[in-house]
Amino acid sequence: MINITITEGANPKQFEKELEADMDKNIKHFEKELLKIRTGRAHPSMVEDLRVQCYGSLLPLRDIASISAPDAALLVIQPWDKNLMPDIEKTLATSDLGVTPLNDGNVIRIQLPRMSSSRREDLTKVLHQKLESCKIAVRATRKDVQNIVRETEKAKKISEDYAKRLQDSLQKVTDKFIEISDKLAAKKEEEIKLL
Repeated sequence: MINITITEGANPKQFEKELEADMDKNIKHFEKELLKIRTGRAHPSMVEDLRVQCYGSLLPLRDIASISAPDAALLVIQPWDKNLMPDIEKTLATSDLGVTPLNDGNVIRIQLPRMSSSRREDLTKVLHQKLESCKIAVRATRKDVQNIVRETEKAKKISEDYAKRLQDSLQKVTDKFIEISDKLAAKKEEEIKLL
């Protein structure tokens, strides 16, 4: 839900501040998604949000197992209920990580392979999909706020000139957040290339 207050004569900077707070949520989500893309070092965030079919529903892996990264190329997953090992193994094998889980009966180990050029290309594609999702979310926020501005103007609560100023501010903030997402993606793409 978008939390924007629009009143005639209010400072457009306050409008921009509220808008940035809403759009920043999209960037924070994108940053979290970027952590899941492997760039050389094993990290629990790579798998913790994978949804495992168990107990009649889909649960995040972090809710049913402890996840650790004892070294740079190894993830260790220890389920709290050993009966879930096959379900976790299946989820890991079918994820976009491109790994083969090793089950020893107590823990599941994921040895992260060295990056091949085709794997780098795959990760870059995943990165671009996540970037596009972020941009879509930013644009959706912009569209919602545009509708609020139009409705407020139509209800004669604000003038046409003020609505135009708000639309300009809205576009400026949208462009800023699109640029932030592009920079984050470019940095992550560089990391992928260096693997």
